[in-house]
Amino acid sequence: MKRDFLHITDFSTAEMWEVFELTKKLKGYLKEGWEYTPFKGKTMAMIFAKPSARTRISFETGMTQLGGHAIYLGPNDIGLGQREAVKDIAQVVARYDDIIMARLFAHAHILELAEFSSVPVINGLTDYNHPCQVMADIFTVLEKRGNLDNLKVAFVGDGNNVVNSWLELTLRLPMHFVLACPPGYEPDKELLTKAQNSGLSKVEISHEPFEAVQNADVIYTDVWASMGRETEKEKRKCDFAGFQVNLQLVNAAKPSVLIMHCLPAHRGEEISDEVIDGPNSIVFDEAENRMHVQKAIIHKLMVG
Repeated sequence: MKRDFLHITDFSTAEMWEVFELTKKLKGYLKEGWEYTPFKGKTMAMIFAKPSARTRISFETGMTQLGGHAIYLGPNDIGLGQREAVKDIAQVVARYDDIIMARLFAHAHILELAEFSSVPVINGLTDYNHPCQVMADIFTVLEKRGNLDNLKVAFVGDGNNVVNSWLELTLRLPMHFVLACPPGYEPDKELLTKAQNSGLSKVEISHEPFEAVQNADVIYTDVWASMGRETEKEKRKCDFAGFQVNLQLVNAAKPSVLIMHCLPAHRGEEISDEVIDGPNSIVFDEAENRMHVQKAIIHKLMVG
């Protein structure tokens, strides 16, 4: 039966651990120079309404390493929901390709794409969430710590689509998750309530970044104005004053705290140079692991 990966919660907790184990294997194969090409003759359609360097490179390279081929379809190739109905695109592309990855603005479009596609659909990002990113994030934390026991994650910044996927993650893996944001920048209200009431994780909203990072194992940040919100950039700079992840803030957490950012980073705004380039930063390990985790997700959806 066809499966999609549109939300973190599309995988059970057991399936998430299976993906992590498979990621370790696939990453190991690559590092050891072993060829593993189960998808020879298979193609992935990559539909981009929102451009991205890392998403395109990681998916295209990953599919190639698995023996398949990825086709880039940019905003000028497919006017998803504008030039052509989403459900029409879904049905046509599914007749050509074996799997679809889409990076879109409207979350409703990824849902409709999956509904009408007869092949698996992977959410490469929407305005609502970013599940592949957060799967890579938590795998990187696991890789660095060796376990996820008693984990505290402090996200300092906007309650954006990445935060929504972290909230989804708290519904599958127990942790203490704190979002430190200015008032008015909280994440999706319904999802936040669900996460706080699940009983699995401790989920909090704070407006005091120095309090939020106390005893944190991970400090995570992202740009203050996500793609599509560039007109709010100057206002957000003012509103997020005091929320920069700098050495002063990092020193308020555990000495072993891991620093994460999903990139691209606006250095000197949400994060300082000395932090992103510092000894606690795992930002570029996290970026690399996007490819390894996504390969495992592709494998999970196409093979099981």
